[in-house]
Amino acid sequence: MRIPGFTSTGSKRPEALFGAGAPRGLPVRFARALGAEVWDVEGRKYLDCIMALGAVGLGYGHPAVNAAAHAAVDAGVVGPLPPELEEQLAERLAGRLPWMERTRFLKTGAEAVAAAVRLARAHTKRDMVLRAGYHGWHDWSQEPGTPGVPAAVSALSVELPFNDPEQGRSLIRGAGDRLAAVVIEPVLERPPSPDWLAMLREETRGVGALLVVDEIKTAFRIAVGGAAERYGVEPDLVVLGKALANGFPLAAVGGRRDVMEQARQTWISSTLATELVALAAADATLSVVVEQHVPDHLGRVGQRLLAGLERLVSAYPETAVAVAGLPEMCFLRFTTDSAGIQLARLAAGRGLLFKRTGYNFVSLAHGEAEVDRCLGILEEVCQEMRRQAS
Repeated sequence: MRIPGFTSTGSKRPEALFGAGAPRGLPVRFARALGAEVWDVEGRKYLDCIMALGAVGLGYGHPAVNAAAHAAVDAGVVGPLPPELEEQLAERLAGRLPWMERTRFLKTGAEAVAAAVRLARAHTKRDMVLRAGYHGWHDWSQEPGTPGVPAAVSALSVELPFNDPEQGRSLIRGAGDRLAAVVIEPVLERPPSPDWLAMLREETRGVGALLVVDEIKTAFRIAVGGAAERYGVEPDLVVLGKALANGFPLAAVGGRRDVMEQARQTWISSTLATELVALAAADATLSVVVEQHVPDHLGRVGQRLLAGLERLVSAYPETAVAVAGLPEMCFLRFTTDSAGIQLARLAAGRGLLFKRTGYNFVSLAHGEAEVDRCLGILEEVCQEMRRQAS
C-alpha cells in the first residue's frame, strides 16, 4: 500500500472502526454517500451514524450546499485575490456568534486551534497552555514523548481535567503569569458543569490568560453558536470546523477584536484558506442551519437515539454499561473493548456504520425512521452477541 497506516485520516482506519485484525468483508473504503447513507466500493449500502466523524450535519450531498459548491467551481474555485464571500461569511458568523468580532479562515480544525494558540501567545506574550480534550495533531497539543515532537514544545502544554473546578483552579493559579491560554473542548463525553465553566472564565481573567473554546464538534450542532450559546460560555477565542461547511474543508478561528488583531503581527496564512468552494458551502450550510432550525432537529432525533441506546444498555448489560455524550453526539460504553469491536463488526454486516467510541452523530437527514432502523439493527446485534456467548 502507498499510504502508511491505510488512510490519511487516522479515525477512518479499519482497526479504528472495527478493531485490529478485522476480517475481510467489512467496509473499508466508500464510493459515494447521500443523505444518511453510504455505499462502499463493493456496492453495499449502509445507514451511517458516523457522518464523516461529525463533519456532516445536514446529510451527505445536501442539494443547497452542493448547488453553492457547483457555482463556486464554475466561478473558478480560487484566484489571485481573496473572494468577496470571505468577508461576507465572516460578517454572517458575527451576526450569529457575536463573540466572533473578527475571524480568520483555515482548512482544518487542527490548524485553526493551533492558530488560536499562536494568537493567544502573541497577545499575552506568554508560552504555557492548559488544554482539555482533543485538539488535533499539531505539536503544541501532543503528550510528552510523542515521536517527532520536541520535549521542550510538549512541556509548554499541560492537560486540564474536565469538569473539575478545584483542580482546574489550582492549575491556572499555579501557572499564573506564565499562562497564555486555557483551551477546552466544551463537551467531553458529558456536558460541562456550570461551576467548571464559571471557574475557567473567572480564573483565566484573574491571571490575564485567554479562554479558547474548541467548538469543532459542537458548533452548528448543539446550537448554532455551539457551547458558547447553549451553556453561556464567554470565550475570548472560538474555533469552528467540521459541520461548518457540511463536509467541505473549512475551519475558522475568531473572537475578540484585540486578540484577533494579532493576526496582523504573527504569521497565519494558507494558500487555499480563501478558495471559494468551501466558503460557498459554509455560507449555504449556515443558511440551512438557521432557516431549518437544524440544532432543534438534531436534538429531537438525537434524543430518540439516546433513549433507545439507554434501553439497550438496560436490556443487554453484558454488552454495554452506559451511554455517553449528548443526544446530538453520543456513543455506547461497552463492558470490554472486544464487545465494542464485535458490535461494530456485526452492525456493519447488517448495513449499519456505528462508531464504537466517541462519537456517533445524527444529521438533518436522520429522521425517526432512520433512528429506529439503527436501533433495530443494534438490538439484533446485541441478541446475536448474547446467543454467541451462551
